[in-house]
Amino acid sequence: MEPMDFTEKDLAEVDNWETLMFLYDAALRQVSTKIDILNEEFIHIHKRTPIEHVKSRIKEPQSIVKKLKRQGHEVTLSNMLKYIKDIAGIRIICSFTSDIYRIADLIARQTDLKVLELTDYLAHPKPSGYRSYHMLVSVPVYLSDGVVDTKVEIQIRTIAQDFWASLEHKIYYKFEGDGPDFISRDLRICAQIVAELDEKMLSLNEAIQKCAPSKS
Repeated sequence: MEPMDFTEKDLAEVDNWETLMFLYDAALRQVSTKIDILNEEFIHIHKRTPIEHVKSRIKEPQSIVKKLKRQGHEVTLSNMLKYIKDIAGIRIICSFTSDIYRIADLIARQTDLKVLELTDYLAHPKPSGYRSYHMLVSVPVYLSDGVVDTKVEIQIRTIAQDFWASLEHKIYYKFEGDGPDFISRDLRICAQIVAELDEKMLSLNEAIQKCAPSKS
C-alpha cells in the first residue's frame, strides 16, 4: 500500500481537527520510538549515550493560528497543512556538537522515513545567533483504510544551544519580536560565547578520551 501526502483532495477525508491531531500524535510517537531505539543501540555499541534527553510536543492551536496570521495566511486547515511545518516537533538535546551530525545521519538512514528538508543553523547561524540542526521528515502512519505520510520536525542541538534558544524564545514572545536593540546585541554576544563553550567542551572531551585508560 503506497503512502500518500496530504493534498486538497485528502482534506475531504480528514473530517476534523481531532483527526489531524491524531495523525500528528501518531507520527510523533513513531519517530520518538525510533530515536529511543537508535540511542539504546548506540549505548550498547559505544558504551555512552549521544543524547541527553528528548522533548516532543504537538503545537498548540493558538500558536498555529498566530503563526498563520503572522505569515499573512488565512486560518484554514489547508493552510495549516501547507505552511506550518512544525505542528509535530521533537527536540533532541546532545552533549557535544559532533553528536548532532551523527544523530542526524542515523535518523536519515531510517528507510521508512523520508527526509523532506535539512536546515543547518550550526554551519549557518541565524542573524540572531540561533544555532541548531533542523530536519523535516515524513513518517507513514498506518490506518485501517490506508497510509498517510505525516510531517514531523526534528531539532537537534547541544545543551548550551538549547539554553540559549529557550531564553531567546521567552524574550521574543515577551516583546512580540520587537525587543530593545541592546537585548538583541547581548543575545548575539551570548550566542558566540555558547559556540565557543561547545567547541571547548568538545575539545576537552576528545582529550579525555585519548588520555583515558582502555578497558580490557
